[in-house]
Amino acid sequence: MAPKELAAKKARSRADYAFHQEYRTRWFDNDMYAHLNNTVYTMLFDSIINTYLISHCGMDPFTVNKDDSSGPAMKQIAIIATSYCDYFASVAFPDVLELGLRVERLGKSSVTYEVGVFRKGEDDVKVVGGYTHVFVERETMRPAAEGMEGSVRKGLEGLVKEPKAKL
Repeated sequence: MAPKELAAKKARSRADYAFHQEYRTRWFDNDMYAHLNNTVYTMLFDSIINTYLISHCGMDPFTVNKDDSSGPAMKQIAIIATSYCDYFASVAFPDVLELGLRVERLGKSSVTYEVGVFRKGEDDVKVVGGYTHVFVERETMRPAAEGMEGSVRKGLEGLVKEPKAKL
């Protein structure tokens, strides 16, 4: 990653993110070096993204098809194609974290999310990461030819937020 792009991520603020969620770290989240284990960040990203997809995009995997009650109502699912994580400072139990979510890029059948991780009460971003989802047909596991479903796209449009440039 170019130094300029990394510096821009390190300058992120909570205002750069459209959706927010709090996470209370657990003793279990720490690794043997007394900071959050790398895998916990992936879980945090997954949690805030899926919370948003369920609450704002109608992608509840536990809702059954209203037509015949035989299976999930979702005809498409989202699969992770790529992921990334840039670390700027450490966090650890018993920190309370504030997560921010935005859409970096919204394509026809894919979306790239960005998550900012902040320690509650502190302004500096500790971690910026995320991943790209590709929406595929549940039956074939192939990218949706017509793109993602309209309700999902509409919900994700609410996360499109350009970061403010720092002067």
